[in-house]
Amino acid sequence: MKTYDLLKERLYTTRLENGLPVFVIPKTGYRKVYAFFASNYGSVDMRFMLNGVWHDTPAGVAHFLEHKMFDLPDGSNALQLFAGTGASPNAFTGHGMTAYHFEATDHFADNLRILLRFVSTPYFTEESVAKERGIIGQEIRMMEDHPHARLFENLLRALYARHPARLPIAGTTESIAHITADTLYDCHRAFYHPANMCLCVAGDVVPEQVVDIARAELLGGQGAVSARGAVITRDTGGEPGVRAASNELTAHMEVSLPLFALGAVCPPPAHGLETLRFDLLAELSMEALTGRSSPLYGRLYGEGLINREYEYGVYRAPGLSLLVCMGESRDPARERALLLEEVDRVSREGLDETLFERLKKAALGERMRRLDSPEALCRLQADAYFSGTDYFEFAALFDSLTARAAGELLQTMLMPERMALSAVYGIVD
Repeated sequence: MKTYDLLKERLYTTRLENGLPVFVIPKTGYRKVYAFFASNYGSVDMRFMLNGVWHDTPAGVAHFLEHKMFDLPDGSNALQLFAGTGASPNAFTGHGMTAYHFEATDHFADNLRILLRFVSTPYFTEESVAKERGIIGQEIRMMEDHPHARLFENLLRALYARHPARLPIAGTTESIAHITADTLYDCHRAFYHPANMCLCVAGDVVPEQVVDIARAELLGGQGAVSARGAVITRDTGGEPGVRAASNELTAHMEVSLPLFALGAVCPPPAHGLETLRFDLLAELSMEALTGRSSPLYGRLYGEGLINREYEYGVYRAPGLSLLVCMGESRDPARERALLLEEVDRVSREGLDETLFERLKKAALGERMRRLDSPEALCRLQADAYFSGTDYFEFAALFDSLTARAAGELLQTMLMPERMALSAVYGIVD
């Protein structure tokens, strides 16, 4: 059990014999318990080497697999089982992670058994895959008509020439046509091995009980796996993150105001604490540059170039990281020009240290408030583990974050050759 005195938090960690890491965050007195079972597998893992053999899979397999995992061999469905216990389950697929989770106030042990059992028990038939293909095809077509989804997908396409994040997480109607039951079984075998996953639980639970249930389900149950998995080598295109693939990508859709997403490619951070430190410093850098307390925000808002929908920060996935700001704007090109102008000023004058220290305290407070959310904690801890660290290490890193380091990051990363603009304009009659 690790104790983080500054945060007043504890993190219980262990690893089962099959390689599964288990993290339990005790929250005494909390009524709800949250469990999060995640695979270090996302939409970008289209090309990988397992046991010395390279495998190439269509876009959308990770998302397709997530959809199909709820079916069980006995004809039941995990969602129906959760309904019987009163739990609230869900799942998602991202660029670098697939996760299954539930929230419950009662029957925690039963719900945890259901979660572990269905995720570790693949069951696919060609008939069920064909049926799901039609359902996912409809979902893909709906997302193609969603302006905000198109905006971010186009930004990744503009920034990267080879990285598989250029493709939609759900794939395309053409790519999913090549997904078969065998494809799903192969990818489940490769990426859903316990050694490539993690289990995170937060709430008023006994850590030893969580471990005992996991051990019983994953070492002795129907979906049991008893050996550590083989090392998976992944190929995400090998782009160094020093130059954007293109300068701009636009689309025309039904929008009341033009949408914009301005991004800058960054070299992927090193594994471990450096990843966590990069996230913290990049978030603070963007807050200082263009957050609501910054001179740039006041100017953009004053000129009517942004509104309350404006967002900014850092986005990271396997093999990529980028600084991004996005929102609605009547003149995306002008917004881009003013941002670069402000970066040039910061490179000459530096960031306001008093402002930066105030923002740093606020950011630390915001991260500490997240500790009250079992859902956020589990997801953040899983992401941190797959990046080589524990989420709770963030507090010890804040002293190393300086205005000078933030200014240098902005000056280095927000350069015209690294940047691309994605814009969605209204349809002209």
